[in-house]
Amino acid sequence: TSRIVPLAVDNIDTDIIVPARFLKVTDKANMERYLFCDWRFDAQGNPLPDFILNQPRARGAQILLTGRNFGSGSSREHAPWALTAFGFRVLVGPSFADIFRGNSLKNGLLPVVVPLEIQAELLRLVERNPDVEITVDLPSQTVTLPDGRTVEFPIDNFSKQCLLAGVDQLGYILKQDARIRAYEASHPPPVETTSKQP
Repeated sequence: TSRIVPLAVDNIDTDIIVPARFLKVTDKANMERYLFCDWRFDAQGNPLPDFILNQPRARGAQILLTGRNFGSGSSREHAPWALTAFGFRVLVGPSFADIFRGNSLKNGLLPVVVPLEIQAELLRLVERNPDVEITVDLPSQTVTLPDGRTVEFPIDNFSKQCLLAGVDQLGYILKQDARIRAYEASHPPPVETTSKQP
């Protein structure tokens, strides 16, 4: 459950989310300073007060309301790194670029696809009341709106289990180490099918 930060602009690409000049930075914890850098700061590095992420209501919010085709453009994990470093845990929007969606899920950021009319309704609600909250429940794969209605969203089971466990894909597999070893011990080794030449 969180307040919503509205940034419902269509076709925001990964170069807008994190400009290419910062791609050499690999310190995930401090990536928030580069998030929407060219929209958040002027040429001297001063915050632009009209940009939503510079407003007090953005601090502490965990849900970003996006436009269509959010995260389009080149593949860069810096985009979800920066979004999570800022504090976002969930993105809610009508559509996400496929590669960005995959990178987000691998980095603990949940992209939730909702119908366009729900996105528009949420945008109206947050414009009227910046403190309005919604609940995104991953186990039930639902978004609960302020009036109590719920909207279901899709997610593949593997990504869901990784997010619920708080691990990435490799971490999830490593957590299954005992089960993998037990399986391998209970099955005969593969038969050698190649012949060795003398």
